[in-house]
Amino acid sequence: MKNKAWVVTVDMGYGHQRAAYPLRHLSPQDEILIANNYLGIPRRDFRLWHGGQRLYEFVSRLNNVPLVGERLFGAMDYFQRIDPFYPRRDLSRPSTQLTVTYKTIRGGWGKDLVRLLNQENVPLISTFFTIAYMAEEHGFKGDIYQIICDTDVSRAWAPLNPSKSRIKYLAPCRRVVERLKLYGVRPENIFLTGFPVPSENIGDQLKNLKQDVAERIINLDPEHRYREKYAETVKQFLKGIKINARHHHPLTLTFAVGGAGAQKTIARDILTSLKQKLLGGEINLILVAGTRSDVSDYFNSIIKQIGLGAIINDNLKIVWAATKQSYFEEFNRVLRTTDILWTKPSELVFYSALGIPLIMAPSLGSQEVYNRTWLKTIGAGISQNDPRYTHEWLFDWVNSGFLAEAAMNGYLDKRQFGIDNIKDVIFRGATDPSRDNELL
Repeated sequence: MKNKAWVVTVDMGYGHQRAAYPLRHLSPQDEILIANNYLGIPRRDFRLWHGGQRLYEFVSRLNNVPLVGERLFGAMDYFQRIDPFYPRRDLSRPSTQLTVTYKTIRGGWGKDLVRLLNQENVPLISTFFTIAYMAEEHGFKGDIYQIICDTDVSRAWAPLNPSKSRIKYLAPCRRVVERLKLYGVRPENIFLTGFPVPSENIGDQLKNLKQDVAERIINLDPEHRYREKYAETVKQFLKGIKINARHHHPLTLTFAVGGAGAQKTIARDILTSLKQKLLGGEINLILVAGTRSDVSDYFNSIIKQIGLGAIINDNLKIVWAATKQSYFEEFNRVLRTTDILWTKPSELVFYSALGIPLIMAPSLGSQEVYNRTWLKTIGAGISQNDPRYTHEWLFDWVNSGFLAEAAMNGYLDKRQFGIDNIKDVIFRGATDPSRDNELL
């Protein structure tokens, strides 16, 4: 099959499937294969996958419980920790987590999955490291590509013997490239591609992206402070767009909860703080429950308790879907009219490339701590202030032009071309794909 590749992910939270979703059309029959829940998966393999997932989600939700919950999550996170990058040193020694994973794979875990994949003579694109290890250990015939879903990764993301492995890495940022080298991955097996942000939000020749950013800058810069200071920058990088003539919706804030639903309670403070502005039509608020019906029910309940039930589906909306694919479709559509995204620093930090400033909720896990640092470093996001006073600090940030600057910083970071770069590596043999695409 020409220009086709297996796209294989896992049903664990949203991050791994969010990375796979924009690449779904590359897979045979245009369908993503779920490694931990495919048709015919052996019962033993299913149990091995889902035991760890249930534990992670349970402990993640307990993280909000003082003392006990925090200690349990800290203990679990210790085994997934990312060591400090500096000083640069050899970090190739396998972790306990990695050693256990390989032992289980060599005991037969994933063999049936690889048998299924070998029915088609196409490469493999994995969004979770265990899948790539299964493919290599059980004799997958084609090339193996691994997408990284965070701005830094633990030792578990590199193979047991990285210098001998044939797994090729598709890195979202330069820090991941350098980190994989410290783990012993050969440089020729690492490609800087960027994260695969959704093509529907970019459009042909960046048409959708430029239009959305132009609309966003107006809403985020009502006092013209950013546009006056950086007029030439806006003119150059939004060329062809009449920016001052666009204004089709009020300031729109989207609050998105992660797959474990651990931070849903922040929504109560946001709603309470913004109540008068919502009732006055000064702001749109979108609450994203993802595929979790319990989170959607919680949002509906507190909206009614606070006295905002009359404006549900007006300028206050809830996004919920029965399947991950339906959720991603709706979420990506919502992002086109989102001015500010408030969420934890998950894989969504890469969506700053869409020119959306991120307000970051507290981190869950070592990788999100690093994601937070990365986003602040490129100037595209900031940690949340006290949610109880959102009505004060949020509008201060907007009126100062600060969030408009954060939006443009993400847009100008030139990370919109992850899908094209990934295809260039896999199907056209590109060795430095990030150089082939520029923003203009």
